[in-house]
Amino acid sequence: MIAGPAAFVCGFTCAFPGRPTTKVGSDERFEAHRAIAIVQVMKDDHEQAGSRGLDRPDLGGPDPAPVFGMLFDAHAAPLQRYLARRVGTETAHDLVAETFLVALRRRETYRPEAGTARAWLYGIATNLLRHHVRTEMRALNATARLAAADQAVSAGHDGRVAERVDAQSRAAQLAGALAELSVADRDTLLLVSWAGLDPGEVAEALGIPAGTVRSRLHRIRRWLRANAPESTKDGSSKKEEGESARR
Repeated sequence: MIAGPAAFVCGFTCAFPGRPTTKVGSDERFEAHRAIAIVQVMKDDHEQAGSRGLDRPDLGGPDPAPVFGMLFDAHAAPLQRYLARRVGTETAHDLVAETFLVALRRRETYRPEAGTARAWLYGIATNLLRHHVRTEMRALNATARLAAADQAVSAGHDGRVAERVDAQSRAAQLAGALAELSVADRDTLLLVSWAGLDPGEVAEALGIPAGTVRSRLHRIRRWLRANAPESTKDGSSKKEEGESARR
């Protein structure tokens, strides 16, 4: 759990001291921690800034720390959970730190009229995530291999055990289906299903038209209905129905 910028920095540096990373070097990690620490120092200014304009804040001011503090508080924890589902907890910590560092460096490129800050942050994280596609694929394929093993469970097992194994088997089968998607398709689907972005925000995050996102989601879900477990098909259908109602 990420309680705030200081807790995030402490958790990252204390839990994984000296741990090497492939994409975030020691200098980059130091700068990321320093950027977040600066945000924490200025956190008292949050009350002055208030929550007004948090969805589409002005990041071009002379002192970005207060608004970045609010963005961190609002989005760091859900972003970390989303990334952890895709590449694991340890890599997710790196990616969240790097996402906010990149956002701080590129704050003048953010245009409130073009999209929400949440979509912008998830777009940065998605670009960084693509450096870790192999890690994600290994995790998906490893999970998918559980599907075959779980089918050997005896029907005489305790009901709760059987239910748990059945759920694990469905998740493993879904992982196998996700592993077969292209990177672009997987990003699109999981930004909606796991990150909770709506199609418009996904379009902003990926820099593509909203119509492309909707047609892509329709095609992906049609493919999943033919290749994923029944329970995941139902969940996907309900999600799609909810999005259709909002449009």
